[in-house]
Amino acid sequence: MAGFLREHSWSLAFSVLLHAALAAALVSVALVNVTRSPPSLQPLPVDAVVVDAQALRSAQRALAERAAQEAARVRAAAEAAAAASAAETAAAEQQRAEEAAKVVAAAEAAKAAVAANQLRAKQADEAKAAEAQKAAAAQHAAEQKHAEDARKAEDARKAEEAKKAEEAKRAEDAKHAADAKAKAEREAELRRQLAEEEHVSAVESSPAKALYLARLSSRIQNAWIKPPSARAGLDCIVNITQLPGGEVTNAHVTQCNGDAAARQSIENAVLKASPLPDPPDPALFQRNLVIHFHPDE
Repeated sequence: MAGFLREHSWSLAFSVLLHAALAAALVSVALVNVTRSPPSLQPLPVDAVVVDAQALRSAQRALAERAAQEAARVRAAAEAAAAASAAETAAAEQQRAEEAAKVVAAAEAAKAAVAANQLRAKQADEAKAAEAQKAAAAQHAAEQKHAEDARKAEDARKAEEAKKAEEAKRAEDAKHAADAKAKAEREAELRRQLAEEEHVSAVESSPAKALYLARLSSRIQNAWIKPPSARAGLDCIVNITQLPGGEVTNAHVTQCNGDAAARQSIENAVLKASPLPDPPDPALFQRNLVIHFHPDE
């Protein structure tokens, strides 16, 4: 409607002005005819049309009514066009408002989406940071444990080395002490043996040994029972094994000029004479003795 008024505004205005001008001309002619005085000259015959005033007023009223109707029609059209324009404007405003609301809603949604994405990104970054921190803490703990284990292992190794060194030192000291003791014992034993040998040599070269052997022979002869087959000049060698204290454990005749009965009688006499008398000097004691048995002397 607003477009129609804009397109026909000049024609509507021209129509209204034309009708108004025609009405004004008719009114002016009527007024002139009524108020003008008749001329003094003789009227000339005029070929004219007599206008009735009532008819003129009727025509004027008709023109005025048509002009009023046209104006009312134009006003109604203008009002309708204005109402339509207002409705269109309101609809357009409502549409623009709805579109603006949609834009705002879309912007808010986009903003919310951006905020949600940012929040998710922040949460992801925080989760990554937490995982990284956790991994770093775990690695640090592992490194500390590894370092602690390495330190303990090193301490244990050093302690073991120190223990082994101490044990080796003690073993070395003990070995040195044992060697020194063994050397001292060997030297003491050697000195004792030398002294004993010297003493034995001295004792054996002294009359004490001959006296000891004579006592042994006399003890055996006193225990001997001469067999009937024994002949004069019996001469035998007897090997005797004795224990400290003189207890005889074995007697065996190795060389003898007598018979078996004589040999057995001599061995029986040695066993019967047990225990043998102690030597006058312990250096003269011998576990294995060799006695020359010849009873006739």
